[in-house]
Amino acid sequence: MIKRVFAGALAGLALLFSHFSTSANSVDYLSFATDDEANTTEVFSNASPSVVYVTSTTLRRQMFSLNVMEIPQGAGSGFVWDDSGLIVTNYHVVARANRLTVTLSDQREFEATVVGLAPERDLAVLRLIAPPDELIELPLGDSSELSVGRKVMAIGNPFGLDTTLTVGVVSALGREIQSPSGRKIRGVVQTDAAINPGNSGGPLLNSLGQLVGVNTAIYSPSGASAGIGFAIPVNTVKEVVPQLIAYGKILRPVLGIERASDAWIKRNKITGVPIVRTYRGFPADDAGMTGARRVGRNDIVLGDIITGVDGQPVRTNEDYLSVMEKRRVGDTVTIETERAGDTLTFDIELTETQ
Repeated sequence: MIKRVFAGALAGLALLFSHFSTSANSVDYLSFATDDEANTTEVFSNASPSVVYVTSTTLRRQMFSLNVMEIPQGAGSGFVWDDSGLIVTNYHVVARANRLTVTLSDQREFEATVVGLAPERDLAVLRLIAPPDELIELPLGDSSELSVGRKVMAIGNPFGLDTTLTVGVVSALGREIQSPSGRKIRGVVQTDAAINPGNSGGPLLNSLGQLVGVNTAIYSPSGASAGIGFAIPVNTVKEVVPQLIAYGKILRPVLGIERASDAWIKRNKITGVPIVRTYRGFPADDAGMTGARRVGRNDIVLGDIITGVDGQPVRTNEDYLSVMEKRRVGDTVTIETERAGDTLTFDIELTETQ
């Protein structure tokens, strides 16, 4: 009895495998794709012509001969911002470069010049010298619409391997990473799409093929992808890039003050950000804010210590800069300070850097 049941089960399995085999053999793999595969393939096909490979070189003098030679400085990815030849990449990809070369997806090479740099956001804009006519720009998405678990795709040139695609999901939102200038970049997108050296500056895309981030960093003890990659959100990119194109830098509104360093603040156990000095003709000086002054040879008497901006507490320079970077030229801000034990309030209209 048991043998007959066992034999029947084997026969059933054989029939099932035969069915699967017949079904698989009857489908043409070249014309078959799951919905997810079809979407990935379509996004890559549309976006890859917009992704570029950026290499930089620098000049270095040889130790003994004193001859100047050109050596590789860095390499990374980038993407076409518009068809006039503007390219967006990471600041750290092009920093300190003497010569820049941009290679398109069809392997054509073009010299490029720097249009603008934003080390505090790890972004840079380049312009191709004598760009071709058929450049294709990427459509821009909205990073505020991202949520954990949504599919994202990264295209870049990891380890110099051109136009490589990796697929993953949004792992987390609102992360913070440190920029090359030491400032924090907030609102960063975390993804498990494999990002390796060379992916920096390349696009992170959603399922519609829209740009939702610029790949910028990985967290990895080994230096290779460990499933934790970070991308600057496209909403930050949309705010920064037009300023880099127009001014060559991020145009920040200012009070016209010099601030004490965080190291000095910490060493002297001060709560807030002391003003070292105010600059004549700028809003802070016009409003009556004062900097520190020296009394005698070694004694320093502090002036205003900034403790708040628009009701938000300020304890460090990072606190101050984080509030101020959200303001625009012409905005009026309320600055709270401590001076000789008194609490003062100043309403100041911000001006632009000169």
